[in-house]
Amino acid sequence: MKRTLLFLLTNLAAVTMLTVVAALVCAFCGVDLSRELGEGGYESLFVFAFIFGMAGSVISLFLSKSMVKLTMRCKTIDGSEGEAERWLVETVADLARRANLKTPEVAIYPGEANAFATGAFKNHALVAVSTRILEQMSREELRAVLGHEMSHVANGDMVTMCLTQGVINTFVIFFSHILAYFVQNALSNGKERRRGGGYMMYHLLTSVFQMLFGVLASLVLFWYSRKREYAADEGSANLLGSPAPMIAALRRLGNLQPGVLPDSLKAFGIAGGKTSLFATHPSLEDRIQALMNLKPSYAV
Repeated sequence: MKRTLLFLLTNLAAVTMLTVVAALVCAFCGVDLSRELGEGGYESLFVFAFIFGMAGSVISLFLSKSMVKLTMRCKTIDGSEGEAERWLVETVADLARRANLKTPEVAIYPGEANAFATGAFKNHALVAVSTRILEQMSREELRAVLGHEMSHVANGDMVTMCLTQGVINTFVIFFSHILAYFVQNALSNGKERRRGGGYMMYHLLTSVFQMLFGVLASLVLFWYSRKREYAADEGSANLLGSPAPMIAALRRLGNLQPGVLPDSLKAFGIAGGKTSLFATHPSLEDRIQALMNLKPSYAV
């Protein structure tokens, strides 16, 4: 319940900021999006929605590595720090070679059991593991976790999720403005458009519709994220030559305190709880069952 409430509040905050920025930009440019959409009006609105819908996702993608290092207190390692760090770097390098990728940056961050991958490009990614997962997993289990994260990188999941989020944002903004215009126009009976109460009503309706559509659209994003997790689990099985290590790692995770990641990284972590409409990961039980159902054909 708390996670759902936090999600709704986050959407409300994002929608409010977006509406304010949009109103300021429109006022500065002399653009009136709520007036009757005449010839070319829909195209102009869609361009506006596309720019604002994609901008945040693209910017966050390109800043992901630097922001993660700062907020998660990640310490980048090169293997010279000690035997455990050397094994970690060498294992990631081996998995990267198997996946035909350039070795990503490797980092360790303080926290409960979890791991994640991020970065705008496949060959300039970052793979990070928590201190607790290093302590609580065997090397074979941890190698499977790293294989899972390298599969996210190899599949280009960071970029795919960014583009998907941007497209969702675009349509949320586009349809929110259109619906807000028509509702405001119907309620005012065609009078006082863009003046006084009509102006305020339009922006209020736009904010409400953006929040509602944003929540509904996020269900699609979460569903897609859960599908990606199955693919990353299978990718780990392929890289290691067997699903057994990944199954063992997931079972181990079920007995550990999962580490909490920021919202922007949850979809790229390894830990997951129970499956729900608002979950980025399937349940551990479902993931284990999917691995057990895989056909025994793996590329080493």
